[in-house]
Amino acid sequence: MNTILRTLLFEWKDRKLPPIIERDTHLDTSLQEGTNNVTVITGFRRVGKTYLLYQAIEKLLEIHPREEVVYINFEDERIITPSTDLLTGLIPEIQATFGKKPKYLLLDELQLVPNWSKWVRRILDSETIQLYITGSSSKMSSAELPTELRGRSWEIMVNPLTFKEFLRFKKTNIDFEKLDFVKDEMARFRFLFDEYLVYGALPAVALTATEKKQELLQTYFQTVVQRDIAERYKIDNDTALRTLLKLLLNSSYITISKLANSLKSMNIPVGKSTVDNYLSYIESSYFMNELYIYNRAVINQLQYPRKVYFVDTGFMTALSTKFSKNMGRLFENIVFHKLARENDTKHYYKDDKGNEVDFAILSEGKTTALYQVCFDLTDEETQSREVRALIKAGNNLKCRNLNLLTLEKPDNYKPPQEIKIISAAEFFS
Repeated sequence: MNTILRTLLFEWKDRKLPPIIERDTHLDTSLQEGTNNVTVITGFRRVGKTYLLYQAIEKLLEIHPREEVVYINFEDERIITPSTDLLTGLIPEIQATFGKKPKYLLLDELQLVPNWSKWVRRILDSETIQLYITGSSSKMSSAELPTELRGRSWEIMVNPLTFKEFLRFKKTNIDFEKLDFVKDEMARFRFLFDEYLVYGALPAVALTATEKKQELLQTYFQTVVQRDIAERYKIDNDTALRTLLKLLLNSSYITISKLANSLKSMNIPVGKSTVDNYLSYIESSYFMNELYIYNRAVINQLQYPRKVYFVDTGFMTALSTKFSKNMGRLFENIVFHKLARENDTKHYYKDDKGNEVDFAILSEGKTTALYQVCFDLTDEETQSREVRALIKAGNNLKCRNLNLLTLEKPDNYKPPQEIKIISAAEFFS
């Protein structure tokens, strides 16, 4: 194992960093004073966690020699079986290779190594090394972090590209202030926003030619299924897992009973408890989020259907069994993630008459905002339905912050005074 480490370290000594497109998320590389904590970078596979490390390394190398800033990727194919011995020998091997201990140690996908958290805690307690680690499992998130690291870590969550970052990756700018009166600018916005909606916002996909995007997304999907879910949780029934994932991608609402029945109807008999376990594994990989109902009359939210949203709309396009793109569902998915980044508590709302609002934002037990998402608001019947649901929910929840999100504001439609219409350009600018 020391031979592999030595090889990786010698390679690192002369390795050139790839070109980096700066993200809006940055790592704090300033020296810590008082408390030595680990910085944990979490998020879905391929969202750019490694490049966030590279971005930090590039900054550090401006003032530190290479041997003081050491990077190891534990997904390197030469590390066939990551073991605790690999970590135990890491600092001594760095010292032997470079003649000193590192000041900064950046470790990619560390969760693959058994007992990684205990090793991290020992380093924090016994060394003055600043640690940065990444992981593609929620087990490394602040909510599920092992006991030994509670209070000893800072979490940085990396998401797919925001629309502003997407434009940066596409090497283009949009003058949002001119959209309402410059037709060419609006046409360019629509073209780029459609790509963002349909193919998603994973960095490499944004940089890939259109004809190759679906193929790349399908490759990512296979990796997530195999490595982040099946192997990590030792799932033998690969067919059930893959079929369940495709059912989810083609569903707006789910219940465990309906999913189990759908699998049985396809001659894949799995019990409800297995389906429930698979759902928790899928969420742990950051692939999917569930949204629960909010209604004061609802005692047990788990008894009601949940809405599902995916880490990236590209998967919904590349893996959907439906022949036409559901732009409304894609739009709602990216709205969910923007709201999720800005708010801790969110639900969907539905009253006993079937009136539904897509997102209810809560703070200290009170509803602070309601958001209804409607991709195309040109139809009068649609306008009436969406506005009616918003107003009823606002009255029931005593909320006056009512928002209707749409691709473009209709020219000849004025909503009731209490409702604010927000265009995609306004919301994502």
